[in-house]
Parts: sequence; structure tokens; C-alpha cells
Amino acid sequence: MPLNVTVYFDVASTAPLHPVARQALTAALDEGWADPARLYRSGRQARMLLDAARETVAAVLGARADEISFTASGTQAVQLGLLGALAGNRRRGAHLVHSAVEHSSVLHVAERHEAGGGEVSVAPVDRAGRVDPAAFGALLRTDTALAALQSANHEVGTVQPVGEVAALCAGAGVPLLVDAAQSAGRVDVPTGWSLLTASAHKWGGPPGVGVLAVRKGVRYASPLPADEREGGRVPGYVNVPAIVAAAASLRAVRAEAERENARLHALVERIRGRVPQLVPEVEVVGDPVRRLPHIVTFSCLYVDGEVLLTELDRAGFAVSSGSSCTSSTLTPSHVLAAMGVLTEGNVRVSLPYGTAEADVERFLAVLPDLVAGVRAPLGLDLPAPVGAAETTPRAEGRAGAESDERQATDAGGSAGAKSVGAGSERPEASGGVAATPRAEGRAGAESDERQATDAGGSAGAKSVGAGSERPEASGGVTVVDALGKRCPLPVIELAKRIGEVPVGGTIAVLSDDEAARLDVPAWCGMRGQEYAGEAPAADYGGDRGSAYLVLRRS
Repeated sequence: MPLNVTVYFDVASTAPLHPVARQALTAALDEGWADPARLYRSGRQARMLLDAARETVAAVLGARADEISFTASGTQAVQLGLLGALAGNRRRGAHLVHSAVEHSSVLHVAERHEAGGGEVSVAPVDRAGRVDPAAFGALLRTDTALAALQSANHEVGTVQPVGEVAALCAGAGVPLLVDAAQSAGRVDVPTGWSLLTASAHKWGGPPGVGVLAVRKGVRYASPLPADEREGGRVPGYVNVPAIVAAAASLRAVRAEAERENARLHALVERIRGRVPQLVPEVEVVGDPVRRLPHIVTFSCLYVDGEVLLTELDRAGFAVSSGSSCTSSTLTPSHVLAAMGVLTEGNVRVSLPYGTAEADVERFLAVLPDLVAGVRAPLGLDLPAPVGAAETTPRAEGRAGAESDERQATDAGGSAGAKSVGAGSERPEASGGVAATPRAEGRAGAESDERQATDAGGSAGAKSVGAGSERPEASGGVTVVDALGKRCPLPVIELAKRIGEVPVGGTIAVLSDDEAARLDVPAWCGMRGQEYAGEAPAADYGGDRGSAYLVLRRS
């Protein structure tokens, strides 16, 4: 494949413009440019196009036409829906319930609602990213004004039990907002919703068009100043050509869904099955059965997500990631964190309609060597990719060099045995742990770190707090200093040093990166080790951050 041709595997972010949308948009620019609120001929024509588009969207989403309002985006639809329903039900109370894996637009409204004096309850999810309907229902109260649950998750593709939750909400008299951004047009819309939102660019319509559906009888008060357009819910001039194109493409993709979903489901199943066979130390996340047909997500241990995405881009594949190193916030994905899975080295593949089988096969062919190239400079003893040839010079050079640059530590060297400064002694913590100076504590280098004995310590897994006893680890605790180092470096250093600890022993990883709180336990689950809890880093000689304790079991 030519280097300037990219296979697009990121339709969950935005879908390419559907050919039907392009045709409809071009025609509507000529026929629907006028103000649909005017009575002259061109205005009436624009109104007819807008009404027809509204009818089309309503039919696909299972709503009435007068329940549909068009917004400027899916995010705006979610925000208006949440704020409007909360305002409309304020006499009932100010309590909001949502799942832990909702889109950030829901989380931001919840933060604002809480800051304004409201209450928010968050329903947890299991390791597959799915809420338990009973647990969600248990959060509903007499003062609950609104509940929110996505139809399917945008990062891992897990389909939520909306019907069951909707029944519980109806029984409690609580309206339910369903964010259907990822599923609208692809699968049947779940039943039981009170408010529903969607986004046109997710199904192949033009950007700038969102959908807010509010069932008749649902209390809704616009959080914005009054406007006569879009049922008083969305102020401002409507983009008729874009709305027409959005409706036309929604109808088209829904008609294609049955055939394409089966094909994409099989391709995703192939990726889910073969990636763990081809690439060592990989976890495929999300529900393997109750999932969208086109999304698969996996996380690679010891890999910087940004480096891997860059290498995949150079190889001609556009994919996405929930890793903090690829986001502007540098915080772990709240979805992966809520699931309790590895947050680093994350890759999300989402296949558009028409994806060729050959492109999936080529992705599977290049992935093992790319991951191996990213990991190569780390010096970890990992099995070779199954069926992969020797790492090419390109993989060892370009991927390896960039990985070395990004995954190497700051000027103080790679994270190693903790010390408080060259020539100084480590403060003792509940029995004392000494180590070499930081300048000598290189990753993978020999260390004269001393393992101090905990008198009367316990070998059992426990959460350790300041002033409490540390777990006993066959006579001592090995301390790894990863302070100031971004994930995945703390986990990489843990993997390098775990072999120095006898079975039954303890290793304490010091880190001030929030992602380590998630990735160290996830590493333990993947590697058959036991996570023993978290303690202040000061207990192990650190000046900030936390100590994550691991008991070696194998």
C-alpha cells in the first residue's frame, strides 16, 4: 500500500461522510438554503425539506416527529437534554444518577450540577464495562430527578442493559436519558427511554448536527433563553442542508446495517481472537458478546500508547486510544479506569462500513512487529510474537528509537531503586528500607539496595496507611522508585524488578502518576501476581506520591 494511503479504523470518533449524505447535502444547498420559518416559496421549500428530515429521523429512532429537535452536535444534545430534564423535574428533587462510563459530556454536566448544589450518584460497571441493572436501580431515590445511561460505550463497545434499567426507572417514576451516539443507525434503538440523544457524524452524516428527542409527557424546561425554533429547546438558526444530509445518511446506513453488521462483527471477532495470539502481554477489553459489531479495544503491557499509535499511523492505519499519554489531559481514561483494566498501551479499532477483509489482515500482520519494536529498548524478557518474522531494521530503528525516547525516563535515568538523594540515607519506614542513591539506581542496572526486615509484619495482602506495618516480604521489601515518571514506566520497572523478589516477597512501586493506581493492579491481574494495596510513598522513603505494593506469587 502506498505510504500516503491510510486505512481508517476510527469510525467511533467520526465516520467518513456517507455517499448518500454527500449527494443530499449538495442538493439541499441548492433547494433548502432559505429560512424555513418564512412563508415565501423558497422558505416553504426549506421547511418541507426540514419536516421530511425530521420524519425520517423520528422513524429510525422510534419517536414522533414532534419529539425530535436538531442541535449543533451530539454533545450539545446531551447537555441540553440533561440540563433541561433536571430543570423540568426540579420539584421532584436534584439527584442525578449516571453510569461510570458515560461520555465526558455527561460527566461535565454532572460536575456542574453537583457544584450547583445537586447530588450525583455513579453506578459502577464490571470488568467488561457493563452496568448491573439491579445496582443502577438501587441508586434511584424518591428525589431522583433524572437518570442517564449510554446505549453502548464509545471506547470499548459494550452494550448496556438499557431496557432493564429503563423498566426500573419507569417503576420509580424517574425519566431516563439514553445517549445513543455510538449505536444510532447501526443497531436497533433501545426501548424505554424518556430522552434520547444522537450525533450525525457518528453514522456518516455531516458534522454539526445532533439529535435530541424528548418523549411527550416528559417534564423539560430549556436551560437556555426562550427561542421559537426547534420546539423551544434549541435556539438559533437551523442548518437545513446539513440536517437533510444527516437524515438521508441515517436512513441509508440503517438499511445497510443488517448486512454490514454481520460482516463487521466477524472481522472484529477475528481481531479479538488473533491479537492475543500474535502479541504477548495483551488484554482485549469490553464485553465479548454484548457489544457493538464494529468496535474492539485492547491494551498492550509496557507500551506507550502514543508511540504505538504513531507507528500504526506510519504503517498506514488510523486508530484511536484511551491511554492518558494520547490525550490532552494526561489523565487515564475514565472508562478503562472504571472497568479496572490496563489504561496504558490502549488501542481502539472501530471499523467503518465497507471495511475490506484484506485491510484487517494487513493490520494483524503489521501489529506484532510494531509492538515488539516499541518494546525492544526496554530489555524485558518477553516471548516473541507468534508467527512473526525477525524484527525488521525499521522496527528496531524508528519504532525502537522513538519508544526509547518516549519511554525512557527523565534526566535522572530510568526509574530504579528508590533513594532520597546521592550520598544520603533513606528515611526508615516501619522497620526501614534502604537503597542506593538515585544517581546509581538505573533501570535494569545492578543495585546494592538493601532489603530491610519488617519485624512482626504480615505477608497477607492489605491496604497500608501511614504509620501502619508494611507487609512482610520474605524478610524485606524491594522498593522501586518511579517518581516523576509517566506510565507505562512504573509498570515497566515493576516487570524488570519482580524477578529480584523471592516468591512470597513484596515489591513497592513509588509513583506520582495517577495512572499507576490503575495499571499496577491491572498488571498484577495479567501476570498472576497479587496486588497488596496502596500506602503513602513516605513510608518507603518517597517525598511524594504513593507506594503500590505487590506480592510475588509466581
